[in-house]
Amino acid sequence: MYLIVGLGNPGDKYDHTRHNVGFDVLTILSEKLRIPINRPKSNALVGEGQFEGEKVALCKPQTYMNLSGEAVQQLMHWYKLPPEHLMVVYDDIDLAPGWLRIRRDGSAGTHNGMRSIVTCIGTEAFPRIRVGIGGKPPAFDLADWVLSRYNTPEDRKVAFDAYHLAADAAMEWMHSDIQVAMNKYNTQKPKPPKLLREKKPLSGVGGIELETKHAIARETEASSSGNVTDEPSTKPSPVSSQPTGASE
Repeated sequence: MYLIVGLGNPGDKYDHTRHNVGFDVLTILSEKLRIPINRPKSNALVGEGQFEGEKVALCKPQTYMNLSGEAVQQLMHWYKLPPEHLMVVYDDIDLAPGWLRIRRDGSAGTHNGMRSIVTCIGTEAFPRIRVGIGGKPPAFDLADWVLSRYNTPEDRKVAFDAYHLAADAAMEWMHSDIQVAMNKYNTQKPKPPKLLREKKPLSGVGGIELETKHAIARETEASSSGNVTDEPSTKPSPVSSQPTGASE
């Protein structure tokens, strides 16, 4: 069995804010799996169903973000799940908008919901999907930023596309494993363009030897074609009996 938790704050005033990424991803996952999340249980809204023959529970804690761990702990105890069968989806201000970071474990960082979960279940060893919302602009307080909504069509599209990918990543985790999900869905940083390497001039003893070999090879080639002679001719000249010197 798997338990997938999306973090957020309950109530209409928080719907579709940046901090409610987890709730929005779980809504999309609920539609993909056809598992409604509508049953109150252990301080959360829960939906239970099947995915490829395995039981799965989808969870939106209703405790407010800072106490998310209470609901997660109760559900893990109820379902008797090991930590590696828990997946948590949440927002990350340290990732660019729309970026995904999937990990099999790790620290809670600065996210209060994750800190609550780690404290309550007593381990960091559980998979998670972080969805980037970007750092706050200079004019914003951090709390105001994470509780704000996407105001432009472009911002909403970036977020919506990322939410769908995060839902697909959670399904890939159940279908394959966390490593496959990481390889397939982690956002790759763009690689810097390759710079053309400048040819360095030959230098040092090795360089001199190489240049000498090239020079000898050129002269030998020229000699074989009859253009250059390296030694005085021993044949008498038709004009003079004196030997002729090497041409330059």
